[in-house]
Amino acid sequence: MRARALLVSVAVSCTAALTVLLAGCSTGDDAVAQGGTFEFVAPGGKTDIFYDPPEARGQPGKITGPQLRDPAKTVSLDDFDGQVVVINVWGQWCGPCRSEMPQLQKVYDATKARGVAFLGIDVRDNNRDAAVDFVVDRKITFPSIYDPSMRTMIAFGGKYPTTVIPSTIVLDRQHRVAAVYLRELLAEDLQPVVERLAAQK
Repeated sequence: MRARALLVSVAVSCTAALTVLLAGCSTGDDAVAQGGTFEFVAPGGKTDIFYDPPEARGQPGKITGPQLRDPAKTVSLDDFDGQVVVINVWGQWCGPCRSEMPQLQKVYDATKARGVAFLGIDVRDNNRDAAVDFVVDRKITFPSIYDPSMRTMIAFGGKYPTTVIPSTIVLDRQHRVAAVYLRELLAEDLQPVVERLAAQK
């Protein structure tokens, strides 16, 4: 009986330790410590935030994860060295994402020859097939990270509001945060900002 009680006590202790460990992994604290200097600020609850001058821009934490359409491959922000990068946070379950995604593809097609890359982060989608169908049906050609647990998004850092979906982050060529949009975008909203950043040396 005593041995059994001891085993139960050990099991409970291990479970508690595992719970603490998992809780630590699920917060942004450890992820943000990966080197990001970006601090998200939305003055007065603004949905369009611009970080200027360039010297005042911070860099996000490490952004990497499995490709949505090819889980055997990993895609990372490091893959787009020297490029302006537009990061879009989306989910196939999100109504505004359905109308926004073709608008993003339009800007991507218009600017990719000028050194602009787009990277999606698909969040809260436990059905990978549905998410793949979402991008295939809309003829989206830029890659997305499959991030159902939002770990990649949390690693972005700076207390970024992960509950706001869709949202879009525009990085300059040094991968510093130049603009954040906490709303659905039209091509005409995004393209002038992307073109301005692409023109900067």
